[in-house]
Amino acid sequence: MTRRQRALFPASFDPLTNGHLDIARRASQLFDEVILAVAVNLEKSGFFSVEERLEALESVVKGEERMTVTSFEGLTVDFARELGAGAIIRGVRAMSDFEYEFEMALMNKHLNPEVETLFMMPSQEYLYVSSSRLKELARFGRSVDEFVPPLIAAQLKERFGS
Repeated sequence: MTRRQRALFPASFDPLTNGHLDIARRASQLFDEVILAVAVNLEKSGFFSVEERLEALESVVKGEERMTVTSFEGLTVDFARELGAGAIIRGVRAMSDFEYEFEMALMNKHLNPEVETLFMMPSQEYLYVSSSRLKELARFGRSVDEFVPPLIAAQLKERFGS
């Protein structure tokens, strides 16, 4: 078995949370390169534009030697193949996440047996953090500073005028 040097960590990152960063940093200890990829869903419009998410990600992970940032449309497993990634990193917080991700991993394995899916749980302090929950907190004027990088906290405050 050959060592997988490159892993793909796809997510909406809308917005980027400390939970995302926790998983990305821990994955970077396992792989030579972790590609954080903003998944573009043409069916949904994001809270932040794809360009805003890419800029934020690039700014926050600048200086992290093993991390690169990009975006993609289409099937994650096809993008992993295109990049030469041997693994797809998926964060799971709860059983509901796991059930969805498990089905997706099985389909991806069927479509490309060469790509493994690794499920990573966030560290305990981020288990209950989700992008949608944080947007709701910010919308109602609550601080999200402990859950997101300072740049993202500032963007959320600006966006919601709080």
